[in-house]
Amino acid sequence: MEVDQNVAQALLTQGATLVLLDVPRGTDIGIDIKSWNVGQNFKGIKMIPPGIHFVHYSAVNEFGELAPRVGFFHDFQKGEFLVKRWDNKEEDFSSEPVPEETVQRLRDNIKELDRYLGPYPYEISKPWAKLTNGITASLVTRCSPLCGYVRSALELEHCSDASRPRGRESKSKRKRSSRLTEEDKEEELLPDLKPRPGTELRLTEMPDKHYPDDATPSEITRHSLDTSYVLDTTLKKLREPVEIIGEMQLTFVCFLAGQSLDAFEQWKKLVSLICGADNAIPQYRSIYMEFLQALEVELSYVPEEVLCDIVASNNFVYHSLCKLFGNIESNSEVDGRLKSYAKRLQGRLTAKFLWDFSNLLEEADDEAPVVVTLA
Repeated sequence: MEVDQNVAQALLTQGATLVLLDVPRGTDIGIDIKSWNVGQNFKGIKMIPPGIHFVHYSAVNEFGELAPRVGFFHDFQKGEFLVKRWDNKEEDFSSEPVPEETVQRLRDNIKELDRYLGPYPYEISKPWAKLTNGITASLVTRCSPLCGYVRSALELEHCSDASRPRGRESKSKRKRSSRLTEEDKEEELLPDLKPRPGTELRLTEMPDKHYPDDATPSEITRHSLDTSYVLDTTLKKLREPVEIIGEMQLTFVCFLAGQSLDAFEQWKKLVSLICGADNAIPQYRSIYMEFLQALEVELSYVPEEVLCDIVASNNFVYHSLCKLFGNIESNSEVDGRLKSYAKRLQGRLTAKFLWDFSNLLEEADDEAPVVVTLA
């Protein structure tokens, strides 16, 4: 893509520079949604637009095999000059800062260094901005691992079964309850491991209980069908409710560019949570508008295998959107602008993915619980 001369000149003077020293030939280095296998002369990236970016890389062994991806967020300032050095022993960038005299020497020799720097791929600048417009520097600080690096393969350590991360009940509870399923039996064979402290993403936790402590049986049923209580509880943990959109974008980037499955699981939870609410839609109308806009952008990047198998009812994005669109359509308190936007989005998704949103209210009725009256 040819860059406008005025834009190129602005990036030359205001763009940031990322210098990467001693990177082995063949290493996979990337920024945002672009990556390259670098040659022996590669020394970094220049003309980086100011703002938040995600730098990622994979070491390569003697057989040309790539190691699991590692990445980090950085809020590049105008004209920033950031230097990192590769540690061959660790097969990673050194955690030790590059000495200031080395940085200054590189700055002084920028004209000589320039020919070894690849320009930021300007064609991804606008798509990246759309993909990350809700991610702020404070959000990056809150969500990034304490170690500063997002790893697709987490560093694990042994732990007790009680402290092992899980989304389901513990082994001991399952043993005391019903028969073990095949999945339970397989899980019991797994070693008790947890992420090494400081290496995991620090994401918003959602309440385990989907209803208030004083809920009646009928209210518990209602809360099981409408995630508004969980959404409201989750949003109150954030400094601003709109942070949930930023976290959704951040986890998506960590999955898309950082290949983190943990981030993908959180992204799915957030999508399901927001789509499953009904009563909360009018109260958080602006959140829902931003959610639909952000999700549409993300869906253009989702790997095809995540979006397939609609016939087998395995496409959670499609089914989540069916529920949300049905709730928006049937909720009389939702304003016309949001309803109109949702309708237009349905049309665009149908045209792109052949998703059928024609019977939303009928499907919602089919999923309604059967109420049994006891004599």
